[in-house]
Amino acid sequence: MAEPGGAPEAAAVGPAITADGQVGRIFEWRRGFDVTWLLAVGLRSGIVHALAAHPGATATELAERLELHGPYTAAWLRTAQGFEIVDVDRPGYRLAPHLDTILTDASDPRYLAGYILLGAEVATRDFEATAEAMRTGAVVPFQGRGDLFTRLVAEATRGLQTMTARGILPKLPGVAEALRHGGTVLEIGCGTGNLLLALAAQFPTARCIGVDIDADSLAAAGEKITTAGLDRRVTLHHGAVAEAVAQARPGGVDVVVLVEVLHEIAPALRPGVIGDAAAALRPGGWLVIVDETYPSTAEQAREPEYRFPLMTGFEELLWGNVLPTREEQEQLLAGAGLTGPVDRRLVGEGFTVLTTAKPH
Repeated sequence: MAEPGGAPEAAAVGPAITADGQVGRIFEWRRGFDVTWLLAVGLRSGIVHALAAHPGATATELAERLELHGPYTAAWLRTAQGFEIVDVDRPGYRLAPHLDTILTDASDPRYLAGYILLGAEVATRDFEATAEAMRTGAVVPFQGRGDLFTRLVAEATRGLQTMTARGILPKLPGVAEALRHGGTVLEIGCGTGNLLLALAAQFPTARCIGVDIDADSLAAAGEKITTAGLDRRVTLHHGAVAEAVAQARPGGVDVVVLVEVLHEIAPALRPGVIGDAAAALRPGGWLVIVDETYPSTAEQAREPEYRFPLMTGFEELLWGNVLPTREEQEQLLAGAGLTGPVDRRLVGEGFTVLTTAKPH
């Protein structure tokens, strides 16, 4: 198996392509960059949300309502219409089907506005810095990047968090019953608390514990929890997982969850974190990991399911993140004593959901 970034085992051979075909692909990739920014501008200016609330609005109406420059607003709408982001609804426009939910409803599992803004606000600047870091190997870690970065990362993963609370945990054998009878969930890498709040809403009698090493994220989480009046059921811990486990009920917690966190933990520290997660579980309790799986071979790198993990791996180079391969994920679980069956499935554009129960 080749290491990420190492030499491939064999040359990956694809279908023949002409020079003009390659030119077309480059223009397509470049258009993707522009459309990302088109969406970001629409979100930041308020046009997207205004269209969701007022379908059929004209360019003039939107410009007046949002106090925007009229010709620029008209240019945004015409461009968005050309790329099927909005449809003509004479005399005005409306968002294309489903985009009102995908771009404005943060409670929907398909919500992607945060992901778009993370690319525009953070990735664009990070890529510029990465060009220089290619010489130095410099790292600007996740922690300490400030409130905007923290909020954008939280928004980018909100859809996955909603999916975890509503679609994954309730379907695991025994979990819904345990949490509805006062059980406990431990979230490792809780960030700004969105998943903790979703879990507390989904399971109104459950106890939720969040642990993170980023003080900015925990401060934001604390404010949300207090505002929601959940201080008695949702607790936060700044530091190591093993210390947070001391807050768990005797006998262990019912579920430990990591959503888009495993690949952000330094490889040398992962065995300890997963070991602590396993130790925190009661016998029969569940470990749930939602993350991305890096290709192990040159052949896998060309498979569609690895496109998103590959881009994440490159986008987060400057963060110091290293995505694990399937083999590395499974070694971590086995090394922590989680030797039972592991359910692995792909969701969305390239996210891996791993679930396994602690042996009795």
